[in-house]
Amino acid sequence: MSLKTTASFNFSGHETFPFRYAWLKKGFDAALRDSAFFSSERAMTELGVGKNMVRSIRHWCLAAKILEEDHGCLIPTVMGRSIFADNGFDPYLEDPATLWLIHWQLASDPRVATTWFWAMSHWHSIEFTKDQLISGLNSFIEGTGHKPVSDNTLKRDVDCFVRTYVHSRQTKTTILEDSLDCPLVDLRLITELPDSKTYQFQRGPKPSLPNEVFIFALIEYWTSCSNESKADTSLTSSLAFERIAYGPGSPGRVFKLDEDSLASRLEAIEIITGGAYRYGETAGLKQVYRDSEKRINPFELLKSYYNSHSARAVFAG
Repeated sequence: MSLKTTASFNFSGHETFPFRYAWLKKGFDAALRDSAFFSSERAMTELGVGKNMVRSIRHWCLAAKILEEDHGCLIPTVMGRSIFADNGFDPYLEDPATLWLIHWQLASDPRVATTWFWAMSHWHSIEFTKDQLISGLNSFIEGTGHKPVSDNTLKRDVDCFVRTYVHSRQTKTTILEDSLDCPLVDLRLITELPDSKTYQFQRGPKPSLPNEVFIFALIEYWTSCSNESKADTSLTSSLAFERIAYGPGSPGRVFKLDEDSLASRLEAIEIITGGAYRYGETAGLKQVYRDSEKRINPFELLKSYYNSHSARAVFAG
């Protein structure tokens, strides 16, 4: 999905808080019990947080696509039920695969967490400062014709984006509540450089990213490309390597995979999908091909991963 084709941007809603370990499960469970929970008076009491954190939990549940809006209420999505139901894949975020899935949900769609999408897909340098991101976002917003966003709003959003992926620096005056890191810092996608104001994206193989999660993301990305370019019938049968590596919202961009790492993952796709997808090169053009006669449910891929991972964990224990 492209920033230029989406109808809306969003640079707020998190109330300056990155999400924390228990938030998504708490928000999912609350909405499962009562779809109007987040607009009720008891939300603060039952969640044990202030009004602004209630709004933040609501925002992150929507941004991670574990809840969706339905006539003013919030209801669980297929992704939400798959992961966060009591019998779900990983309701307490114990497997790195789940963190990669949440990161994918946040950073592959510009409509709820625009800065996350833009920074991962449109910032072309490995290094950046917060001021550079703010300036770049301002220029991009102006160039797309969307209404201007105040610098203060962008500053808060960019700061929250960085703290989603970078460990907080604790000092003697740091309030404990403010130093709780977001789970996504464990992905090590962004590091803070010694000058304490420059940050660096970490491109590479991402060993903790399961192939099943990568393929899940690839299928979602392919679907979004097909929906945007319905006139391009070639998208029904093949997708170019360059697009998977560098397209906005692509697995290569969002997961920060280098070309060699991406190619290695694509070489395994035929076996994992039972031939529904395969990677090949014809006349110098590298592409992934889709077999229209073989359908694959991407959630079945996730189920297969989590089931085998759980079995290995029990066996190892």
